[in-house]
Amino acid sequence: MNAKELPIPPHYNRSNAGKWAYRTNQQNIFMEAVDWAKKHSISAAASDKTRIHLLGIDLQKDFCFPEGTLFVGGRSGTGAIEDSARTAEFIYRNMAYISEITVTLDSHLPFQIFFSSFWLDEDGNHVPPHTIILTEHIQKGKYHPNPAVAKWLCGGNYNWLMAQVEHYCAQLEKVGKYQLYLWPFHCEIGDEGHSLVGTIHEARMFHAFARNSRNLVEVKGLNPLTENYSVFSPEVLMRYDGHAFAQRNTKFLETITTSDVVIALGQAGSHCVKSTLEDLLNEINAKDPSLCKKVYIVEDCMSAVTVPDGKGGFYVDFTDQQTKALNDFRDAGMHVVKSTDPIESWPDIKL
Repeated sequence: MNAKELPIPPHYNRSNAGKWAYRTNQQNIFMEAVDWAKKHSISAAASDKTRIHLLGIDLQKDFCFPEGTLFVGGRSGTGAIEDSARTAEFIYRNMAYISEITVTLDSHLPFQIFFSSFWLDEDGNHVPPHTIILTEHIQKGKYHPNPAVAKWLCGGNYNWLMAQVEHYCAQLEKVGKYQLYLWPFHCEIGDEGHSLVGTIHEARMFHAFARNSRNLVEVKGLNPLTENYSVFSPEVLMRYDGHAFAQRNTKFLETITTSDVVIALGQAGSHCVKSTLEDLLNEINAKDPSLCKKVYIVEDCMSAVTVPDGKGGFYVDFTDQQTKALNDFRDAGMHVVKSTDPIESWPDIKL
């Protein structure tokens, strides 16, 4: 492997990271990448002695642009846009180091437990986004599942559905990671917001062609009865009656844990990145806690979920949760780094 930072290719334009409609010409990217590999003597990823796997979490339009339905602006208000630019530049500069890239795709359907379409209030009206639903709300009749979904979801057995959603909220509260939060519709399959950011897709394709590397996608979030922040596991796996209704992504977890180096970045740092890394940490601790040192979290390529109130503040601000999570990962032995730090200078890195 050609162990050096590379220049940014001439096709890259930083301003495109802020353009919802930007789309690369993939045939041109292919030809440019082949020429770039020859010009800079970039070898095929198959020859890498150190397998470096970049995990890009939910780098999708709905999260990364103000036009998206769930823009991750952070406290700056431009967080995910700046993150996208830094992520693309990180991939280009470190192309000779990165062996493989996997992107996750948050993927949803019209009726899921975390959407307004799924819930009604005591007056029969749909519950608005950004509402938190607790077990006690269900028990007291403040909120209840939309009866119209029971036919196709559970054979019309509404009592079963009531028991299941109460169990689900109770399990979330018991674990203490999250409460059931109703999100705006986002990353609906078939909608433009589900797509990767144009500059991110361009960079991953350029990397794949330049390094003759497979470029994988992991889809998550299709189960209507559970959230799926982590790519490795839904939030709840068991039904109230003790039967499994979801499962962990053990195959991909094995792919990541057996890589020599794992680099993690994406959106949002307070939710899907956080949850994915928590699952990874639990898996590593169960096998060998010393493996934490091979995980690098790129803190300037992620932002926290915030919901501005239009008055200079926020209805919701998860920045503190992201900061705490990064500190916890650091304390566990994972490394928190910046995209602008040369990879060869990262602690414990072996290239």
